[in-house]
Amino acid sequence: MHEIDIDLVEMTLDVMKYAIHRITDRSPHLGLPKSEKELREIVGETITPKGIGGENAFRLFRDVLEKASVPIDHPRHLAFVPASPTRAAVMFDLVTSAASVHGAFWLEGAGCIFAENEAMRWLVKLTGLPAGAFGVFTSGGTEANLSAMVTAREAWRENDHARNDRRGIVVTSAGAHSSVKAMAKVIDADVKIIDIDGRLEGPMLQTTLDEMAPKERGRVFAVVATAGTTNAGIIDDLASIGQISRENGLWFHVDAAYGGGALAAPSVRDQFNGIETADSVTIDPHKWLFSPYDCGAVIYRQPELAQKAHTQGGSYLDIFYDDNYRGFNPADYQIQLTRRVRGLPLWFSLAMHGTERYTQAIERGIELARIAGRMVDELEHVELVREPSLSIVLFRRKGWGHDDYVRWTLENHKRGFALVAPTKWLRGGNTETVTRFCFINPDTTEMDIQDILLSMR
Repeated sequence: MHEIDIDLVEMTLDVMKYAIHRITDRSPHLGLPKSEKELREIVGETITPKGIGGENAFRLFRDVLEKASVPIDHPRHLAFVPASPTRAAVMFDLVTSAASVHGAFWLEGAGCIFAENEAMRWLVKLTGLPAGAFGVFTSGGTEANLSAMVTAREAWRENDHARNDRRGIVVTSAGAHSSVKAMAKVIDADVKIIDIDGRLEGPMLQTTLDEMAPKERGRVFAVVATAGTTNAGIIDDLASIGQISRENGLWFHVDAAYGGGALAAPSVRDQFNGIETADSVTIDPHKWLFSPYDCGAVIYRQPELAQKAHTQGGSYLDIFYDDNYRGFNPADYQIQLTRRVRGLPLWFSLAMHGTERYTQAIERGIELARIAGRMVDELEHVELVREPSLSIVLFRRKGWGHDDYVRWTLENHKRGFALVAPTKWLRGGNTETVTRFCFINPDTTEMDIQDILLSMR
């Protein structure tokens, strides 16, 4: 399998042609999922004793499998939280894979980890956290949130060993990302939800804590605020939440997985005031910082607490901590041991383009949301649910119900036009189906927005 032959070289050229075309294609085919049965009938068996050959396997990927998948960087993919990796970042992702570097320990990955850390220093600077704060790149927001909460819980137990057998509680709002609940399951913690429709503020947090029974209150170890909810782009009142967290001796975590990119946008930076008081912060560069999947990040005010919580031991690992190989070991600051140097594409793109270009691209997403809001206001058949926030616009088609939104989404997707999905919004105590735009891709045009809105007539 590891021999180099002429067939492999020729196939590599075909693959590179495909990659170059895909990287430069600003409006790729909007793939449509097929059922497993349909794919099986078209593709057949691909894993066989003798193999089906590289050319055949690549042809199946290019002509069938990719077309049954949705590209996250399509300019009219405005559902969920899409992505738009720079061409430089995608290209360097290929280089990162080809380099075949293990990014867990300085011994094996010193040069590449150094480059990752250059990008991390920029992220830390965006947050305004004090000197000494630092972080590590993860696979995404879920792993970043999990790593932060493991650190928070271990620090809580370290402060009082009577808590070692106590099941902790994390307090957050109804707008928090689903990964917060998922993370709590993994660490066997409970989640106390503050049931609000919009922005979480410090007084709400204090009231919740005051109303808890003493035994329950004694189990609370962390508060999770959100800086850019995925559904509506809402930024919690980070300053007041941070103050209440400190006064109550609680770990303050800010989940800025989606919204964190806007820390680089002067037009909205003041909305994040208070993030500098956090004990930990999650940011996903593969969302609004134009990196390829998968690239998240977790930043700690006191990285030594994360190191104490996450460092793994084992006789075969001892050499990584020898003085001759002393350096920054990413594996010591998050739950993953084996890891690729997933921060390298971000580093290369930042180094190539400069941070000013990043600011411009992020500001464009915010501008597109405001433009879309004005367009909605000017059309009679649609109306805003709330004012645009960051790069998210929630709106409704007057007179439509859930089935109408689903039908419209499927029709646009099937014809390869756009992917805009419905969501839920609480209105007057009742949950209604609406739809939303999430602008990440600076290649999205005002004409794209107009055409999508007109397709709802």
